[in-house]
Amino acid sequence: KVGNAVGLSLLNSTGSVVIGRDTRISGGVIEAAISAGLQAAGVNVQLAGIMPTPGVAFLTRKYKANLGIVISASHNPYYDNGIKFFNADGGKLSAEQEQLIEQAIENAIVTNQDDKIGQSHAIFSAQRDYMDFVKDSVPRLNLDDMKIVLDAGHGATYRIAPMVFEELRAHITMIGDTPNGCNINNKCGSTHTKPLENAVKSNEAQVGFAFDGDGDRLVVVDEKYETVDGDEILFILANHAHQQDPLTSPVVGTSMTNMGLEVAFRELGIEFMRARVGDKHVLRLMHEHQGRFGGETSGHLICLDHATTGDGLIAALQLVAVMQSTGKSINELKQGFKKYPQVIVNININDKKQAVDHFKTQSVMRESQKQLGSNGRIVLRPSGTEPVVRVMVEGENPGLVTKLAHEIGDTLKGLSL
Repeated sequence: KVGNAVGLSLLNSTGSVVIGRDTRISGGVIEAAISAGLQAAGVNVQLAGIMPTPGVAFLTRKYKANLGIVISASHNPYYDNGIKFFNADGGKLSAEQEQLIEQAIENAIVTNQDDKIGQSHAIFSAQRDYMDFVKDSVPRLNLDDMKIVLDAGHGATYRIAPMVFEELRAHITMIGDTPNGCNINNKCGSTHTKPLENAVKSNEAQVGFAFDGDGDRLVVVDEKYETVDGDEILFILANHAHQQDPLTSPVVGTSMTNMGLEVAFRELGIEFMRARVGDKHVLRLMHEHQGRFGGETSGHLICLDHATTGDGLIAALQLVAVMQSTGKSINELKQGFKKYPQVIVNININDKKQAVDHFKTQSVMRESQKQLGSNGRIVLRPSGTEPVVRVMVEGENPGLVTKLAHEIGDTLKGLSL
């Protein structure tokens, strides 16, 4: 029904769509269903197979398709799955386009006449096309046996990531590269970096890169076995670019970006702006202000000079290029950014909006903000995918930050909704 609704409402029973997926066991079934719905509506389907989300965005542009579709639930467990869309330019759909699809899903499936059913074929060069695109973001880069560990999270980068780095002459150790359909993101990848820390240590590697299930996030483990999150990666990339040629446009983070990054950029003379959480909101603000760099703490890194969306592989290559050009390690490169103590508490609540707006919640937040003063922040964020409200508190005093985060969390738990 989703495929058919897209074919009828957005594409008017014509054109073509590129479809890619991650390694989840349900991916092939959903791919077949979406393809059938699109073809029934008269749309041609180009199958990229297992492909990172940013790879589908690129292939959509390369093959001049009308839409790109990714079947993935990103960093979530294997039993979750979802459907993402890209427009012809490799960007996100507008709210109006999404609404058209939602309305059309309510209609009965329509099948074209036999001679007007869409066709389907595989893009056999999909991996090679995307690999060449990624490598073109760092022309002439030669990693000369640099020791690197890659954790593909048993996800969509498990083949492409090692091939890209090996072609650049790096010495690669792989973990999280044996997907079985049910182990994607399971105690590995960007949300669970302990295996990567151990592998960097045991292999005496210079750096380790962890991707999430669909390859649009990157988290790093440095040579001192410390985890480097999206805020720190964003600092390294933007700071290096600024040293080469002063940035005239803002770097974009989110409401959850560590306050220390804002302070560090201010000291460097780099403008910083915050968007709502979600890469589409970051992208929108970047486009509005002609920004080059944006990202989220979780590891969504957007380098608009090279890609239209967050791309873990491109971000990793930009980092090793900075390492090589400066002769510095990741640990050295991140030293200009001092994180503020930050605590996030997740509270399970079904009626998230009512909980956040409740007068008791607002009262404890006001009192907490007074205690933090001007050098601290509180953010309450209802999750977009779970029945959870995330309480984030940050400030200069770690003990006070922890205390206030749990007090606000306890208030949310005690609400009678």
